[in-house]
Amino acid sequence: MKKKLTSRYVDTVTAPGPKRLEVYDQTLPGFGIRVSTSGGKTWFCSPRVNGCIKRIKIGTYPALALSEARDRARELLRDIQLGVAPANKPTTLGEVVPQFIELWAKPRNRGWKEQERLLNQKWVRLFDKSLEDIERSEVVRILDEIVANGTPGRANHALAALKKLLNWCLDRGIIKANPIAGLNPPTKPKARDRILTDAELSALWSTAEDEGYPFGTLTQILVLTGQRRGEVSEMRWSQVDFATATWTIPAERAKNGIAHDVPLSPAVIDILSGMPRFAGSDLVFTTTGTTPVSGFGRAKDRFDQAIGSNDWWFHDLRRTAVSGMARLGVSPHVIEKVLNHKSGIISGVAAVYNRYSYADEKREALEQWAAENLKIKNRASSGRTK
Repeated sequence: MKKKLTSRYVDTVTAPGPKRLEVYDQTLPGFGIRVSTSGGKTWFCSPRVNGCIKRIKIGTYPALALSEARDRARELLRDIQLGVAPANKPTTLGEVVPQFIELWAKPRNRGWKEQERLLNQKWVRLFDKSLEDIERSEVVRILDEIVANGTPGRANHALAALKKLLNWCLDRGIIKANPIAGLNPPTKPKARDRILTDAELSALWSTAEDEGYPFGTLTQILVLTGQRRGEVSEMRWSQVDFATATWTIPAERAKNGIAHDVPLSPAVIDILSGMPRFAGSDLVFTTTGTTPVSGFGRAKDRFDQAIGSNDWWFHDLRRTAVSGMARLGVSPHVIEKVLNHKSGIISGVAAVYNRYSYADEKREALEQWAAENLKIKNRASSGRTK
């Protein structure tokens, strides 16, 4: 967030939560104030040193007034422009998180937003600590609290995100040792086997129809195609061929790095044909025209109420589609082709030599699954869904 900082604004600004607020000064680029959810306010500047963005803490407000902090930031930024490196202060976790996201997570991980959210939410209590001073016992204590709150899976994900960050810091020489090297996940990961019942699927579909664009229609396409949420939410109009009723997921957007043709049933074509389009935007699901839709959590809360359960994830819709197609008699190798799986029934040497696309079989499978969803919906309307 950028704003011309004034004494009045600095005195009254608060962090709306759940994350801290960072405001960059329009008067002096690179200078800003960080406001924690507890109300603390810290001045900082963010110059680029040796190709990396470095966060330098200047002081706290009100001990240091706006004019004093801005003058100090101007001095630091000037020194760096002249080639005088700032004092080699210990790097805090809060300073290194944005660097890690920009330099490592974004270029390599399609799920970088989730990593950023986990780091900013679960480890914020350690943000003011030097990386060298983070103790293993502190990390374990935070993980124990996450587990105690009833989200053991979230604790595992939070630990994985922190491990990646600290290993990255170790590789770059920012730290000499990883304080949580070898730390086991707090709980044993459990493979999910959740699928939605016909009654739940019908309730979800009805709510999705009422919800409309973007989350309702997106959810309907998740159900009917069995593709990953990230792939559907990042769909482009240029990838959809209405003439052949095919959606092509390019290799760079597919999770396994393999381009994938998804046959679109008439039900999906009808949904896409009735959707709004942003002028000048190629994104199918967007509220800005420039970025894919986000904020699935709030939409899921509404779907939870309709289903009567919160014990499901959007990814479970993929598993539900797989189970539904298997119930209809679709062969396992065809289902794998629908999912764009690399390994499984067709793997090893067979995968190298079997280049048949199974396009017709995939189309028939997805059309059968779409027809089955219509039957499930009709049975629910007649009061016969179980």
